[in-house]
Order: sequence, then C-alpha cells, then structure tokens
Amino acid sequence: IIRIMEGIRQVETICANHSCSDYKWIDPKEFIIGQWVRMKCMFGCSEYGKNATCPPNVPTISECERFFREYKKAIVFHFEKSFDNPDDRHQWTPEINRRLLALERETFLSGFQKVFMLFMDSCNLCSNCTGKRDECNEPMGARPTPEAMGVDVYSTMRKIGYPIEVLKDYGNTMNRYAILLVE
Repeated sequence: IIRIMEGIRQVETICANHSCSDYKWIDPKEFIIGQWVRMKCMFGCSEYGKNATCPPNVPTISECERFFREYKKAIVFHFEKSFDNPDDRHQWTPEINRRLLALERETFLSGFQKVFMLFMDSCNLCSNCTGKRDECNEPMGARPTPEAMGVDVYSTMRKIGYPIEVLKDYGNTMNRYAILLVE
C-alpha cells in the first residue's frame, strides 16, 4: 500500500508540474464503453476516416475494452473553456494535447512503462492530418480520444461527478476530458 501511495503522489506531482490540477483518479473498469459511441463517430463526425487517431484507424470496441482491463488506475483530466469564436478551439486543443503528451512522457520516464494518454479532442498535432495511421506525421505523439476508444464520456463523467452537457450553442462553456492510463 505504501508503494501504491508513493506512485500516486509521484504522478500527482507530475500533473501539477504540467498545470493539470483538475482531475480525478478512477479504476478503468468504471469506464462505460459503448458500441453506440463508435456509431456516432461513423455517422455524425466529420473527422471519421480523416484523422489518423479516429475510427476506423483505432482498435475495435472489444479490443478497446480488453485494453482498458489491462490497467488498474487512470486519471480523468477536466478542462473547461468557452470561446467567443468557436474556431478558436482549434488553437487551444493542440496546446493542451502537447502539454498532455509531455505529462505522459514524464510519467513514463518516472517508471510507469504502460502509461498511455487519451486526448480531450482530436489529435490536431498536425495542421493537415494524413488521415492514415501508417502515414501519420507524428506517430510518437498521436493519440486517440476516449470517444474513439468507445468510452461513453457523458455517462462516465456524470458517474464520477464531473459536469457535462450537450452544448446548445458555442457561447456555452465546454467541459472536455482527457484520460491518462497509469500502471
């Protein structure tokens, strides 16, 4: 138990060093996974098939469920933001994703070899995504979103007490979530 607590404190220090202070620990078995999430990607998202980290360039839902079962701990990061111009989020997302990648790397270098980040929004590390995983310009940094991995973000976040609602207009505050799997 002492070793586990030391590991948690170590990761929390890394989070603080990367200005990520709004988070909750969760057992990945608590993630609500749904096939319907993938269907929303396929039939409702303009990035389907155009992003190297979005479906169909990600594992199947059953493979994602198996992946999550390999972890005992995860951190859900909460990011809250509103924009006067909705297109401004496209500059905000890569900035957050790069910070999350640095956090993931520092966690890895601290001895957590299985650490894996799921971005809060589409990868957006490149201005023009190749749309194909095998042609990705940022293969070491590209990461999928929780939704791409089948996580029902709405139900999961409500379950752990985080705010999330369907936004009715761009003036509303966004609640976005990233996940760091730690082992």
